[in-house]
Amino acid sequence: MKLLITDTTIVTCDAERRVLERGAIAIAGDRIEAVGETDALRKTRPDYEVMSGRGLAVLPGFINAHTHTILTSLRGTVEDWSGDIIYRYMSPVSYTMSDSERATMAALGCLEAIRSGTTTLVDPFRHVATYAGTMADTGLRLWLSESCADIDTRKIRFNDYTVDEAFGQTFLDRTEALVEGWHGARGGRVNCQIAAHAPDNCSPAMLAKLKDLTARTDLTRTCHLAQSPGEIAAIRKHYDLTPAAYLDREGFLGPDLACAHWTFCTKADVELLAERGVQMAHCPASSSRRGLHKAPLGWIRDAGVNIAIGTDNMSEDMFQAMAIGSIVHRTGRGREAEGGISPNGQEVLDMITVNAAKSVGAGAEIGAIRPGMKADLTIIDLNAPAMRPIIRLVSNIVHYGHPGLTHSVIVDGEFVMRDRKVLTIDEPALLAEAQAVTQRVWERMIAANPDIAPEPGVLRWLDA
Repeated sequence: MKLLITDTTIVTCDAERRVLERGAIAIAGDRIEAVGETDALRKTRPDYEVMSGRGLAVLPGFINAHTHTILTSLRGTVEDWSGDIIYRYMSPVSYTMSDSERATMAALGCLEAIRSGTTTLVDPFRHVATYAGTMADTGLRLWLSESCADIDTRKIRFNDYTVDEAFGQTFLDRTEALVEGWHGARGGRVNCQIAAHAPDNCSPAMLAKLKDLTARTDLTRTCHLAQSPGEIAAIRKHYDLTPAAYLDREGFLGPDLACAHWTFCTKADVELLAERGVQMAHCPASSSRRGLHKAPLGWIRDAGVNIAIGTDNMSEDMFQAMAIGSIVHRTGRGREAEGGISPNGQEVLDMITVNAAKSVGAGAEIGAIRPGMKADLTIIDLNAPAMRPIIRLVSNIVHYGHPGLTHSVIVDGEFVMRDRKVLTIDEPALLAEAQAVTQRVWERMIAANPDIAPEPGVLRWLDA
């Protein structure tokens, strides 16, 4: 595609964090070719398709640094229920689904992501190869991984932490197949990572195997970390360590690793993680749905950790993640003695652009608008009540932005959404199918796992 977006506001997220008014962006193929004044770029590119950007703002495509798209199947349930949800619901639902059902729910997550201005998803989970193709067909940029464990995550809710080597080998085999089949696919738009599910379900032997696999593939890595009291208790019981210290003992920490959550990290944990260069995939909205996120963000930011933002589960709304993230971060560190409130709007926006790109080792390719970068762009409508008046645009976007502002989304130089129409998904059909799939899955999951059944009448299916 040869496209010239003219007369627009460009939020570059470049080294100077420039916001350019009445600017233009030239796209050739899958790259940003030029950024500059509209008249100058028009004169040198008379054969380019022209898209007027008047009344619009163009941003680097939003990068969701940690999500699980198929957990849209839990939306509107566990957010209001007490007790553990990771092993009580998230594990059972993923095993209950068929391959086609996983693909449907993953597609729903991708649809919501596109409508929320997202161009990249980082999605570690289970059975990923069964829906990788469906996700790739949506046109999004992807980093996918099979979340490996050799302690059966279906048994942990019964306090069974027995190491199952055969169970673990299944995940390692899936990882190898996923990497072989999908890393670098679709012209490099789809890539893979190596993933340990979490410290409490990975034995030292599993972590060693994942380290070996990383050395052979040279991929970046991801892992959940200190995400629940149960994880903290299990690691303390079995190793007399914190999760961070356990991973460090096994030589698993490093700058190629992005860990999600850090919810129950101690100050010593933070210092250790920062020293090892570990990056944080922070999921403020998800982790705050049952109470404000407890991650020690003041210590984390003071330690100089690279922080990216993700949505985690039940939602792909990056606008919500930014808004709640700014609140959580300010609660975690408090008001600055000098220089105003921290983090400011641009620093939060960096967490879904520049920082998030770094978290997957792609800082030279995505996350900013400058010549030579991939043409991954989010275009939002400024002629909306939530965006007016405009005094400091980035602050408006971070604090008051919402998916309804998303006008168009470009990934790898191609529109996946244009003029508010998603081009890669049959949206009405998918919405109907996702509703039907979710009801079927819940009914089967509860029948197979009666101990997790909610009170009668709690689940009420809307026939719409």
